[in-house]
Amino acid sequence: MEINRRINYVKFHLFFITLHFLLNNLVLIFLHLMTENNKRRSLMNVEEDRVSDLPEHLIGSILDRLPIQEVVRTSILSKNWRYKWTTLTTLVLDEKFSNKFAKNGALGRNGFIRIINQVVLLNKGPISKFSLHIPKTYLYSFHKEVDEWMLFLSENSVRELTITNSSRRFELSSHVSSCSKLRKLSLENCILRPPLEFKSFSNLEDLYLKQIDFGAKYRETLVSLPQLWRLVMVRCTNIHNFNIEARKLNIFRIINLDAMYVQLLDWLLATPSITILLLFLAKPFKVLVGVERMNLTRMLSNLPNIRELTFSGDFLKFLTADKFPKWLPHSLNSLSFLWLACFELNDLDQFHGALCLLRNSPNLERLWMWSQTVRRDVGLASNHLESPDCLDQTLNRLQTVQIRYLKGSRPELLFIKLLLAHSPSLIKMTIHPKVCSSLEPHHDIVVGVMQFPRASPKAELIFVNC
Repeated sequence: MEINRRINYVKFHLFFITLHFLLNNLVLIFLHLMTENNKRRSLMNVEEDRVSDLPEHLIGSILDRLPIQEVVRTSILSKNWRYKWTTLTTLVLDEKFSNKFAKNGALGRNGFIRIINQVVLLNKGPISKFSLHIPKTYLYSFHKEVDEWMLFLSENSVRELTITNSSRRFELSSHVSSCSKLRKLSLENCILRPPLEFKSFSNLEDLYLKQIDFGAKYRETLVSLPQLWRLVMVRCTNIHNFNIEARKLNIFRIINLDAMYVQLLDWLLATPSITILLLFLAKPFKVLVGVERMNLTRMLSNLPNIRELTFSGDFLKFLTADKFPKWLPHSLNSLSFLWLACFELNDLDQFHGALCLLRNSPNLERLWMWSQTVRRDVGLASNHLESPDCLDQTLNRLQTVQIRYLKGSRPELLFIKLLLAHSPSLIKMTIHPKVCSSLEPHHDIVVGVMQFPRASPKAELIFVNC
């Protein structure tokens, strides 16, 4: 009995020691977990506030990349963030911005002006970039407010300015011409009557004008833009009142060109620095009858450095209407990309203009053609394309050809045959038929083109169905 009692006592003592050890370890484990948890919380707090510890210029750079409504919301984060949104250097109040407020019913008769005033006029720092979209509203008179915004921007050294107007056309304030630091200016659907002070755009490098009216009652204005590098004009009116002198112009695009642009073209196409040129005629050639003649030879002789050239078919017809030059005085040695848009092979004037460009471009690498077929006699064009001396020049550097809106007319197929036979370096020719369907491209086009001989053994023909 005594032995059993002692054994039980030892067992109980061992159990008690074990239990004590376990409890002590549980306490230690719990304390360790609590310590680790506190560390994690401390680290989280540090991480949460890490953005606030960044230098101010980095915070500003981050905020400039956020939508303006998100930036304004940062004012609720803390006292330190309450007014950071008022120091933005980039204000993008674009179409997405106005559409979002319009969905919430905020763009009433005065809602738009109130919102812009709060965002713009409360800003405390310099604004380097400002983009404004004016939506379709019931506002009948808001040009005074726009004047105030332009004055504010001119005093804040704005460098990039974009105004896109979807409402009623209004006359843009002369305060725009006071923005002497501007490097990029984009305007849409405004009336712009440039005063003499418009010459103050001495730093302007990029100018985009869409649906701009230059005023019918104002005399011609010569604007000197010594740093202008890119000019794009789309459907502008009264352009004869606005002439630009830009000796450093590199990219020049006009869409919906009409007779009123001819004088401007004379000014700008004498600029040898142009490397990219795009000219789309707005109306048929007959509209330009009576205007001082401009021809292909004279135009291209002034562009020795041209790399990318885009002509609409009607404009090419206008340039070659007097005569069909076979060889230009100077080859277009720098031209690597040619785009013939709205091009009609059945028109002999356009056809001969295209052959002239191909023949005089020894380093051409890419050719795009957007075909436009009008009902007219295709026999003359077909006869020219089938003649042995149609293109008496090998296109040694041509590698890529893209033809869109192909109907499969005989002149179109013969033109493709001509390109395949004269392009020994051709890698890929992509053809997009005009009629779209869920079926394969037109069988006749595919069969006809696949049978044409190819000067390049690497030439790949790709037919793309819409």
